[in-house]
Amino acid sequence: MSGIWSTAEIAGKQVDVYDPPPHPTLSTPEGEGRVRGARFGLLFLHPLGLETLHDRPAFTRVLAELGLTCLCPHARRCWWADRICAEFDTQITPERHLLDNALPYFRQRWDLAPRAIGLLGTSMGGQGALRLAFKHPKLFPAAAAISPAIDYHEMYGQGTPLDGMYDSKEQCRQDTVTLHVHPAEYPPHIFFCIDPDDSVWFRGCDRLHEKLNALGIPHEADLATKAGGHSWDYVNHMAERAIRFVYDGLVEESRRLL
Repeated sequence: MSGIWSTAEIAGKQVDVYDPPPHPTLSTPEGEGRVRGARFGLLFLHPLGLETLHDRPAFTRVLAELGLTCLCPHARRCWWADRICAEFDTQITPERHLLDNALPYFRQRWDLAPRAIGLLGTSMGGQGALRLAFKHPKLFPAAAAISPAIDYHEMYGQGTPLDGMYDSKEQCRQDTVTLHVHPAEYPPHIFFCIDPDDSVWFRGCDRLHEKLNALGIPHEADLATKAGGHSWDYVNHMAERAIRFVYDGLVEESRRLL
C-alpha cells in the first residue's frame, strides 16, 4: 500500500494531505516491533512552480515506508515569508498561516505535536523551510531543503510578488535565511543540497554552508551531487535522502523527551 493523497482546506486555503498506510508493527531503529500509528509528520513547502508532492512516487514511496503524514499547503508565489503577499492573502502572511493554521491541523487530524513535525521544501519552498526552521527552532527540530533558492532577493525588481512584499532589494535580502541564523539558537537537524550545475542558486547555498561552518552550527550539506541541475530530476534524486534525514532527526529528538 502507498497511502492516500487527498485535498482539504485549512482556513479557506487548499492543502494536499497524505495519510500513510497503516503500520501495525512498524519497527523502531533498534528492531523492536511496536503497535502504533503515525509518530511524525512532514510539512512540505512548494516551489515557485507551485507543485506539491501529490502523486510524486519518489516522495510517496518513502513517506509510506516511514509512516510519515504529510501536509502540502498551497500558497502561490509567496516565498513563504512573514510578509503580506497579495497573491496569497491580504490579511495573513504565509508564515503565520503555517504557524497558526497548518501546525494545529497536524494535531487535529493526527494528534501530532509541533516538535513531531519536520520541514521539507524545494527551491522557493526550500529557502522557506530553512528560514522557518532557523526562526522557530523550538517548533521545528528538523528541516531539509532541496535546491533552496536562498538568495531570492536577486529577483526583486523583476515584476514578481516580491516587489509588493518588500520596499527594496536590501530589505528583501535582510529577510533571507542566511540573515536569520542565530549563533546560539538553531534547529539541531539541518540538511540542504543543490546541484553544482544550478548556477542561479548555488552561491547562496555555498554561502550559507560557509556561515554555518564559521559559527560551528551542526548541519549536513551536499553541494556536489549532480543529477540534472535545477530540475525535478534532481529533486526526485534527492527525495529519499532528504526525507530520511528529517525522519531520523525527529526520531532522535523524540528520544530526548523520554
